[in-house]
Amino acid sequence: MLNYIWAAMIAIGIIYGALTGNMEAVANGALDAAGEAVQLCITMIGVMGLWVGLMEIASKSGLITSMTRGIQPFITFLFPLIPKNHPARQYISTNIIANILGLGWACTPAGLKAMEELAHLEEERGNPGYLSQKGERAASNEMCTFLILNISSLQLIPVSVIAYRSQYGSASPTAVIAPGILATAISTAVAIIYCKLRDRSCRSQHFGIK
Repeated sequence: MLNYIWAAMIAIGIIYGALTGNMEAVANGALDAAGEAVQLCITMIGVMGLWVGLMEIASKSGLITSMTRGIQPFITFLFPLIPKNHPARQYISTNIIANILGLGWACTPAGLKAMEELAHLEEERGNPGYLSQKGERAASNEMCTFLILNISSLQLIPVSVIAYRSQYGSASPTAVIAPGILATAISTAVAIIYCKLRDRSCRSQHFGIK
């Protein structure tokens, strides 16, 4: 869908430029934007390298392990049906910690591994196709909860936004930290409440509880 939206916007811009006699401006804009994109990519590669490296240092030093143990009660609260020693808990914890630290790039591998382990868990439960009651392919309850939490995640340091603001000449790139913490704290709280209410509703329907 996004591909169609972007294609339509580009087409409208080109057509409008042609009709108004501004094709030269359209061409120059495209070339300038391409150059800025390359510069931004180089900047973000440096930022990514820095923070992923810090994440690796934190992991080697045992900091991530300590933080993972610290949030296990929270993981149990959100995913009560995942066994305590299941590998999915470790990957989910790592993903949440990386998201909180604003390391969106570093949390992606852990998120993918978490989804794989949750898929294996469904196979262990005898639901290899994650079939819904209508016989359609569907994600498990834990998968949906993890995805919603990942999207709404609390961030203490919005690294990518700060890098973008710095790249484009912001006078105070870090001014977004406090608003970012507030916004993501609210979104995370709403996500947790929603997931728990939906989980309770699904369990009630499954077990016939009113």
